[in-house]
Amino acid sequence: MTQKKNTILIIEDEPPIRKLLNIVLEAAEYKVVECDNGREGVRLAASVRPDLILLDLGLPDIDGKEVIASIREWSQTPIIICSVRNEDEEIVNALKVGADDYVTKPFNPDVLLARIYANLRKAATHEGGEPDLVNGNIRMDLVRHEVFINGTKAVFTPREYDLLRYLIINRSKILTHKQILKDVWGAAHVDNMQYLRVYISQLREKIEPDPAKPIYIVTELGIGYRMEVIVEEVKDVA
Repeated sequence: MTQKKNTILIIEDEPPIRKLLNIVLEAAEYKVVECDNGREGVRLAASVRPDLILLDLGLPDIDGKEVIASIREWSQTPIIICSVRNEDEEIVNALKVGADDYVTKPFNPDVLLARIYANLRKAATHEGGEPDLVNGNIRMDLVRHEVFINGTKAVFTPREYDLLRYLIINRSKILTHKQILKDVWGAAHVDNMQYLRVYISQLREKIEPDPAKPIYIVTELGIGYRMEVIVEEVKDVA
């Protein structure tokens, strides 16, 4: 069973740099997607929906600043520039069009990883209000994509993780079936009701003290589901 990992998109035209970034990022347990030109990078940013983008400015087809501007039309995914261009004007212009950070080549791998972690933490805080989401016995680390139940790390598939995060962020709200399917799976899946029921059942098995009598994920008959707000820790029935 695969656990959720942060996905980093590398947009870099130099193979040796891509190889080095792959080694550094995979050693730090990130999932890596890569390409060697700007237009493909914009396409991958939309289809893969990475958690962070590492971008070179000197690309063979379009300038990196054009890539940033295109992505910023629809996404606030953190973008870190990784470029040999170290002039103040270049850095300022990249930040003005929407880059979040700037690392010059040659880079120190430890410094780059620290910048990546800081930007992922910032993005997670923006999304959920805090880098950790807590509800009763559930704690989600949005930076590391980890889930703890009763203080013990639990294994969730990427889709289970996304669904749980969505429910906790929207806790106390009644969410319709179609609303959940659209926001978690995408517009093409709004009629996959049975699909949603299966995943809700899987989540209940992992988070509920008694899955047959759920207290976290409550069914709203004929409408959808609601994640209850649980303030105090729940005693396990087992």
